[in-house]
Amino acid sequence: MEILHFLSEFVQSFVSSPYASGFLFLVAFIEASFFPIPPDTLLIPLSIANPTKALFYALIATLASTTGGIFGYWLGLKGGRPVLNRFVNAEKMKVVKHYYNRYDIWAIGLAAFTPVPYKVFTISAGVFGIDFKRFLLASLIGRGARFFLVGTLIFIFGTAIQKFLDQYLELVVIGFTVLLVGGFFAFRFFGKRAMKKSTEVQEDAKISSKGQ
Repeated sequence: MEILHFLSEFVQSFVSSPYASGFLFLVAFIEASFFPIPPDTLLIPLSIANPTKALFYALIATLASTTGGIFGYWLGLKGGRPVLNRFVNAEKMKVVKHYYNRYDIWAIGLAAFTPVPYKVFTISAGVFGIDFKRFLLASLIGRGARFFLVGTLIFIFGTAIQKFLDQYLELVVIGFTVLLVGGFFAFRFFGKRAMKKSTEVQEDAKISSKGQ
């Protein structure tokens, strides 16, 4: 825990640095494959220090983290399960499999958006041979939604939002996740109903044509 606290303070020390944007890119990139400190640690104070650039910082974090996710995917693809085992224990591996079995590729999007360790899913996606284009799309949507949520709140409310984000960021993310998952299942449910209805109409049309 002490090392995580040290790393967190080290990351935050770059807020006033002229190289803050570059360091944000670096942190977001490496966090997507192996670094334990999330880019929010720098993104939030950096955006609060300059709210007019909050969306710009969100864009940097999104592109860097997605690119880092590609690197994590490559690590899993080339290194296989031995690489994955260095980052994920057996218990976490069961959770990862559960997410993939239940949500398919959107497990990547959920991990990219929520507090679930994104790096675990980037590496495992390569190990499991998940379609790269779908992986990239889900990563971009998930990471973009997370960072632009933070950036937009700070852009609109400025420094007044700092205390709220410090205390309730994860709750906000979880709330949006519930809406996201709910929308996904609603779309899936109504999509299946529409397909079923379309199939029934086609079958009725075939029966009618035979009767004639």
